[in-house]
Amino acid sequence: MARIVVIGGGHGQSAICRGIKNIPDAEITAIVTVADDGGSTGRLRRQFHIPAMGDIRNVMISLAEDETVMKELMDFRFEDPDGDGMDVHGHNLGNLILTALTQQRGSFLEAIQTIGQVLNVKGTIVPATTQVITLFARMEDGVIVKGEASIPNVNNHIREVFYDEEVKADPEAVQAILDAELIIYGVGSVYTSILPNVIIPEIRDALKATTARRVYICNAMTQPGETDGYSVEDHVDALLHHGAPVDAVLVPSDTLPYEIVSRYFDEGSTPVMLKYQKHEYEVIQKSLLNFDRKLIRHDIKKVAEAIESILKEL
Repeated sequence: MARIVVIGGGHGQSAICRGIKNIPDAEITAIVTVADDGGSTGRLRRQFHIPAMGDIRNVMISLAEDETVMKELMDFRFEDPDGDGMDVHGHNLGNLILTALTQQRGSFLEAIQTIGQVLNVKGTIVPATTQVITLFARMEDGVIVKGEASIPNVNNHIREVFYDEEVKADPEAVQAILDAELIIYGVGSVYTSILPNVIIPEIRDALKATTARRVYICNAMTQPGETDGYSVEDHVDALLHHGAPVDAVLVPSDTLPYEIVSRYFDEGSTPVMLKYQKHEYEVIQKSLLNFDRKLIRHDIKKVAEAIESILKEL
């Protein structure tokens, strides 16, 4: 049994989980950030003072064993076609269900477990913490930005992310890291999806203490407002600076179509390239991408194959 821990949040982590859930004899634990404060998640978090559940919902759906009506409902979002300001406008049904179960059961963790059973989730989903937390970023000029959703909107370079209070990790997250054979960071926003987990002291200490191989799956394109101009090495340096050990980096070897890159360039996003030939960590280059619908995305089957090849070397 290969014990794999995937650390992150957002759609990138969900894509990785969707790809690796069918690896034979894999025992998957997804450690998910609860620092999101935007959209439906942010509204529910502020109204009911509960941890952000949007990224957890996405991971649940990605790890569900089968395509079911319940799975489709979990991802359903209410719209307000008449513009009357309906209370549930913009809310995701899965978020509302998790909120209702948290209130009914009195436990955010129990709500996650209950929905996981309904969806027949192939793996374990663990919030990095069960506290209601707010992420902060300190910019290179010293300006401090409050809120995960606000951080990419500031035209500045991020020096570090942090919390302004003591944050305790969920014990199950810590134990999963210590027991793991392979730890995957990503894919996703390094400052607002991966590092919100890493900067929790108990998680950071567990990442340093574990005997697992720690692999970062690097983004293919920079993210405007967050990693402008970043190379592969810059992404890794951000992880290292915040205390996340990295043994290897998985980097796309795919040739990016010029016409697609041009569109991204117009939106302020550029390819993430390697700057140097020698590194203190292993650089693994494999075909990882697809270009469906003229978008640059990690291909879940290719990523799963790359992870399987890493597991064989453990």
